[in-house]
Amino acid sequence: AIEIMNELFEMAEKRDYSDSCDTCKNGDPNVEVSKVGVAMVATPEVIREVKEWGAQLLITHEPTYYNHLEEHSDEKIENKKREIIQESGITIYRYHDHPHYTKPDIIAAGQLKKLDLKGEIEYTDTFDLVRLYLETPITPVELAKHIEKKCGIKHVRISGARNSPCTVISALFGASGLEFEELKHDNSEIVLTGETCEWICAEYARDAAQLGYNKALIIMGHIGSERDGMEYVAELLKIKHPEIDVKYFECGEVYSYADIE
Repeated sequence: AIEIMNELFEMAEKRDYSDSCDTCKNGDPNVEVSKVGVAMVATPEVIREVKEWGAQLLITHEPTYYNHLEEHSDEKIENKKREIIQESGITIYRYHDHPHYTKPDIIAAGQLKKLDLKGEIEYTDTFDLVRLYLETPITPVELAKHIEKKCGIKHVRISGARNSPCTVISALFGASGLEFEELKHDNSEIVLTGETCEWICAEYARDAAQLGYNKALIIMGHIGSERDGMEYVAELLKIKHPEIDVKYFECGEVYSYADIE
C-alpha cells in the first residue's frame, strides 16, 4: 500500500508535506495489495462495498472523520464509523494535497476531462485555480445544463449573469476559498466551484450582474466538483499497475432533494 501511495505522492511538486493530511487513516501501510478502491469520501456504505469487493487499500480525497487533519474525538457517530472501518481491516489513505500540487492538478484534469469543453487550459500557480479559455462562447445557463448532464449532478446553482455568452471559465473545484478573489479579477467571467460563502461570493456575483458586469458564479457541490478527479486517479492507477484490480466507488452527492426520491 505504501509503495502505491508513494508513487502517487512523487507525482506532486517538491515541497514540505510534513503537515499534510495525506496520511494513513486506518490499517497497515505495508499490507500487500491486489485490489485498490478509490473514492471521494469513505462513507459507511462505501466501506462496506469496498470490503465486499475485497480491496486491501482504499484511497479517498476528503476527510473520513469530519475535520481536515482527522484528529480523533470521542463523539458517538465518529466512534461508530471508526469501529466499522477498523472491523473492515481495510488500509485507508487520504490523497488530497498531493493531487492538487501535481502539474497539472490531477483533480482539475479529471474534472475538465469529464466536462469535455474545447479550449485552451491554463494551469496557474495559484492553488486549485485552473482557467479555461473556450473556443466557442457559452452562457452560464448552458454551462450549468452541460455540467448536470456530463457530471450527473442533480442541481447546479447559478448566481449572477445567466444568459451572457462567456469564453473564460475559472475553475476552483472543491472549496478553495479563492472564489471571491477570482470573481474580482478583471478578466473573469464564470467562476466554477464546489462550495463557497453565499453571502460573500454569491451576493457579489449577483450585484455584479445587476450592475451590468458579465460575471457568474456556478456552484456544483463539493463532491460533484471533484469526484471525476478521483475517478481519474483510478484510471491513472490502472495504467501504472495493470496487474492490480482498481475500482472507483461512487459515494453519491451528500444532499438529497425533495423532488427526487
